[in-house]
Amino acid sequence: MATVPNSAVRRGYLADIYTFDWNQFRFSTSLIGMVAVGCCLFIGALVGHPSAGLIAGGGAFTIGFGINQRIADSRLWPMLAATGAMFLSTLIGMLIGHHGVLLVLTASLWGFVYAILTARAAGVSWVGQQAAITLFVSSAFPANLHGALMRALLILAGGMLQILITSVCLRLLPELASDLSAIAEAGSEEIGGLLSSGRARYRAYLRLRTLPDALLKIPTFPFALRMLLTIAIAAEVYRYLDVQSGYWIPMTALLVLKPAFSETLARALLRVGGTLAGAVIGTIFLVHIHPNPLYLAGLATFFAFWAYTTNTVNYGLYTLFLTSYIVFLLSLNALPGPVIAYRRAYCTVAGGVIALVIHLDAIRRLRKRERAAVLSE
Repeated sequence: MATVPNSAVRRGYLADIYTFDWNQFRFSTSLIGMVAVGCCLFIGALVGHPSAGLIAGGGAFTIGFGINQRIADSRLWPMLAATGAMFLSTLIGMLIGHHGVLLVLTASLWGFVYAILTARAAGVSWVGQQAAITLFVSSAFPANLHGALMRALLILAGGMLQILITSVCLRLLPELASDLSAIAEAGSEEIGGLLSSGRARYRAYLRLRTLPDALLKIPTFPFALRMLLTIAIAAEVYRYLDVQSGYWIPMTALLVLKPAFSETLARALLRVGGTLAGAVIGTIFLVHIHPNPLYLAGLATFFAFWAYTTNTVNYGLYTLFLTSYIVFLLSLNALPGPVIAYRRAYCTVAGGVIALVIHLDAIRRLRKRERAAVLSE
């Protein structure tokens, strides 16, 4: 029987808080990811449309994290899939907005699907996570179909630029070409199959009837139910507050909630601590610099680089740089930096508290059922 090393025992219940894995520090790939973000932000500032640059830059920034993911042993499939998922989530999120109950239902569904996907490969669940986050963010900017399509296309452009630059720098162009070809072939085969088969709808109906039994067999189903409840409450709080930055509430809840309570607690503390520190740093910078779009674009790119490098080193440190990046990114849209930092801070705290409360309640209910089962024996 294998024994647990003493070092692992001494690591502690909340070791993730004070553990810094500098072996995961990646300078070259972070530098590559930063290029696409900087291009979007600086081009937007130079042509007089910094808001369009920040939207495209946001898409490029998110997709840059996909290089560390894998789907079917491909480094580009997660980036391609996430770009498409973010495009669709942007459209849906902006069309439903954050004023109606439809947001709560849709956000809960997106969170549930992401949690179900955690049973799959890490690259697949990462795509689901980005789709949910994009839905939350885009809901803060409700618009008609034209406005939603314009923002979605900017997200798509930023994501594709990131994929192209990454493919060139890492010499993945042959892989990118084969992946795009595979997507086209799969799409045409799927459409052809649906058109040629009169039994397609009947088979889909049968799959829907057996869906509940299939879900119950998925090991992450209990976690998915907890996620659904957590996101539903967080989205309702966001809707009730009616604050544009309120999307950080369901986003934080989604990011910190984990199957194990120790992981949830550690990530909540790191997320809140890193956010508060990043908000303070961003505010100090904004007080002492001239709010020139080029300065803001440069600082956002700088902090994007450090967010990439520390992503797997320490979650709290990564959140610090991420918050600073977002403060400067949104400042490009003429939003006051200190207000952004303040709103993000209290919304992050709210999302972390909701995730912890739901998790504690789930533990309480489980222990109550276990005691009832013991007493009934």
